[in-house]
Amino acid sequence: MKKKIVKLVSLLMTSMVMLAGCSSSNNSDKGASASGEDVYRIGISQLAEHPALDDARRGFEDGLKELGVKVEIDYQNAQGDIPTSLSIAQKFARDEVDLIYAIATPAAQSAKQATTDIPILFSAVTDPVKSEIVEDWNNVGGNITGTSDKAPVETQLKMFKEIDPSIETIGILYNTNEANSEAQIEEVKELAPNEGLEIVTVGVNNINDLPQAIDSLFKKVDALYCLSDNMIASSVELVTKKLIDYKMVSVSAEESQVKGGILITNGLSYYELGKQTAKMAKEILVDGKDISTIPVGLAEKTITTVNEKTLKALGLDENLQIFKDAVKVGN
Repeated sequence: MKKKIVKLVSLLMTSMVMLAGCSSSNNSDKGASASGEDVYRIGISQLAEHPALDDARRGFEDGLKELGVKVEIDYQNAQGDIPTSLSIAQKFARDEVDLIYAIATPAAQSAKQATTDIPILFSAVTDPVKSEIVEDWNNVGGNITGTSDKAPVETQLKMFKEIDPSIETIGILYNTNEANSEAQIEEVKELAPNEGLEIVTVGVNNINDLPQAIDSLFKKVDALYCLSDNMIASSVELVTKKLIDYKMVSVSAEESQVKGGILITNGLSYYELGKQTAKMAKEILVDGKDISTIPVGLAEKTITTVNEKTLKALGLDENLQIFKDAVKVGN
């Protein structure tokens, strides 16, 4: 009887060891769908909720579906709080996700700080070199690359005179805490004299100071240029209302702000930028490409977009060529 019991216990222990071994093996492998395809775990860290960043996320997710990449997504939003974005990135690192998608500069900086092993893709970052996310646009060096929302500034500045040749001074509102905004301003100041334009800037570090800053700036300028700035983009409705009150022309660096009421842009689509980043994700996850060999991408195409409601509210000539050729939104 004792021999039978010992033999039974031995068999049970052997079975438990075998099961534990199988469990350990399964945990180390990627997940699999019902059809046996790999399922990749992606952590999405978005700095805040506003149209441009939302579009970048939707474009990324839709792009992965179109490419046939099976994913489980853990989406986290920092609600504009940088320490929270770091906590999100650290969580993704602990969870050992297969890839992190960071939307906006602070989110990308936080992800880079959190891990040197997990591949990181970013989007909605204007200058990843100046913000110290990558070493070089072409030779990124490390585990992070992505797509930049750098705008065709020269083309956009030309729009002011095309709309109203009397425009001489343009204003810029920006968040003093955003390195990308500072970089954009430098470029605008360098190019503006070639277009016969002077630049006046007003920086704010708190969204509550924005109404006063707008009134102060608008008394000094003929028109407004809107950067790819997260604070300004999240307050686009307020900015638009003031622009209409002052009957002031505005040009934006990005399409999403025009949808929010800014007059016009020749700019990128954040949705398309997200889809462009999804192609990079496939190259890394499915094709096995080394992320350090993938250069930072710029928007592959730009679109001239005009807000028809704002155009009418300003009483501008809708037959101007610049408006006739543009995609209409906000009607």
